[in-house]
Amino acid sequence: MPVTNIEFHTQAPDRLLYACRLLRKAAAGAAQVLVTADMETLDQLDRQLWAFSSTDFVPHCFQDAPSQVLDNSPIVLSPALPAGAAQTILLNLGSGVPAGFEQFARVIEIVSDDASDKLQARRRWKHYAGSGCHLTSHDFQARAAS
Repeated sequence: MPVTNIEFHTQAPDRLLYACRLLRKAAAGAAQVLVTADMETLDQLDRQLWAFSSTDFVPHCFQDAPSQVLDNSPIVLSPALPAGAAQTILLNLGSGVPAGFEQFARVIEIVSDDASDKLQARRRWKHYAGSGCHLTSHDFQARAAS
């Protein structure tokens, strides 16, 4: 079984805004991304994806959309990972490790500078490391400074 690559994007001042930018880039590059989180977070992300840029549209839908919409949406929002997801990238905005993450080639975790968020991210990091995943970290503050 292939090893899942896990990327932690740390020190993001606004997780959802960072996610919007990441998803805009992914959609522009024709990547297929499944975003998982609790429904409240997914609803907030949905609203933000519609409003965060006046010049860009990030095509997205929820997992329960009609199949024609799902087939044509590069970004799918779902509170749970569907078995056999068609996407190759998982963006986890939840607090825990999503069951079934192994079916994705790449998992992206966005971590804010909030102490509680960092603690939860450390737990997820340990879980992924214990599962034999390949882990990398990208510090938003370091990238913004350069």
